[in-house]
Amino acid sequence: MFNLHGKKGLVVGVANNQSIAYGCARAFELCGADLAITYLNAKAEPHVRPLAEILGANIIEPLDVEQPGELEAVFKRIEEKWGRLDFVLHSIAFAPKDDLHGRVTDCSREGFMRAMDISCHSFARMARLAEPLMQDGGCLLTMSYMGADEVINNYGMMGPVKAALQSVARYLAAELGPKGIRVHAISPGPLKTRAASGIKSFDKLMEKAVERAPLHTLVSIEDVGALAAFLASDVAKTMTGGTIHIDGGYNVVG
Repeated sequence: MFNLHGKKGLVVGVANNQSIAYGCARAFELCGADLAITYLNAKAEPHVRPLAEILGANIIEPLDVEQPGELEAVFKRIEEKWGRLDFVLHSIAFAPKDDLHGRVTDCSREGFMRAMDISCHSFARMARLAEPLMQDGGCLLTMSYMGADEVINNYGMMGPVKAALQSVARYLAAELGPKGIRVHAISPGPLKTRAASGIKSFDKLMEKAVERAPLHTLVSIEDVGALAAFLASDVAKTMTGGTIHIDGGYNVVG
């Protein structure tokens, strides 16, 4: 893998052991990083805390980005415990069910704004809070999907939201690059996660991906984790601003 020994990283989005964020956290830990891991709320804590403890996380904190002050509290804890931060993994997204399952044409203002706040603006907020802790540079990673680049059946309003997220990542890369802070959006192929279960006919989407992808395979959370560890490492120190697809090549054939 890649050397992350001595690096400190925040992982946001672990829900269970099938989460993309968990696959990334495992890869970071295997590469030697010290981790801070968040859980959404008290209901999620029993599912996340044992995983964080297995990974030896130094910091385990609640984080609901919709709740005022919680994100700031996480970064304050990191500052107190470590005094610095080397990388952040942002792997959270949400859209109200009715809006997600309907047409983009019909999505509600409230649903669209909430999806943008949780799935996109929270990444910019994390970047702002991470910046002063990355005095020696760092890496910010977020999770996108091919539905940001083209219309995917049943992906609905999350397509425009993920497109905005990819654009935010590019602008952050340009603005923070002079400080040595690198930013990427990772775009995995379809993965059977709890979040993906909310998308209608998701099994059919996965079947299509296997059929059409040049490598005729799905990716795993371990595959995504290995890519995230590479991007967070110094091996990738001259890479920034990318939307990096890891999908068996499906993005080149659609």
